[in-house]
Amino acid sequence: MKLNERSVAHYATCDSPTDHAGFLRKRVERHHHHGHHGTSYQRRWFVLKGNLLFYFEERESREPVGLVVLEGCTVELCEAAEEFAFAIRFDDAGAKAYVLVADGQAAMEAWVKALSRASFDYMRLVVRELEKQLEEACTSLAACRKSPRRSSGRKRHLSNPALLPVQEKPAVLENGYSTWGSGPERDGGHSKPPPLPPRRRSAAGSPAGSPAAGLSPALQESPVSPETACFAKLHHWYGQEIAVLRREWQERQKRGHP
Repeated sequence: MKLNERSVAHYATCDSPTDHAGFLRKRVERHHHHGHHGTSYQRRWFVLKGNLLFYFEERESREPVGLVVLEGCTVELCEAAEEFAFAIRFDDAGAKAYVLVADGQAAMEAWVKALSRASFDYMRLVVRELEKQLEEACTSLAACRKSPRRSSGRKRHLSNPALLPVQEKPAVLENGYSTWGSGPERDGGHSKPPPLPPRRRSAAGSPAGSPAAGLSPALQESPVSPETACFAKLHHWYGQEIAVLRREWQERQKRGHP
């Protein structure tokens, strides 16, 4: 692979985001006369950008002294005389392996993790997995939209005609109010009282027939009586009970109990 040295040097030192950076010691094989060779380590400043690993003589250096293209390689721990060593090995036979040494266990693990995720092959796997998860999420969302929504139990309760007050005949409005004694039916010259509303269920924990907690004494008895001739009074009485039930529901929501 041919790289433009000037463009690469500019990319190494420009303000583009850096994936990882830090000091590492790079192993160098030194060959001497008479076939002898020795091993030494050079401390270099390494900068990882994408799949390119640059290394500089010093942190303030303006030009890199070397570059490693992280494609077709594996990053693994290795046995070396130095502690916290790992190696970058390439798949091609005879390719040079880079042995690097970190300053500690945490630094070594961070470098191995960052270098292992730098190649385009790894990014392809990540993108493929994300596309699969997105497809599954879209399929699940489409199935939820097609399924019919279930109505809540409270809605079914309010829509149950058996639980609503039964009115034998439509009320006759008189001066904007509903009166019970305006009908032709009389009992000994007196108006018949309206039918009693259905018996309410007591609140949880209270015995049947006892008033629910939070209700005022005025709400313990029904206002429906022969003296009740005003719809506004009925509306006010039932509205008080609904307000109490709403406050109880809000308190249960705050405590985390549905």
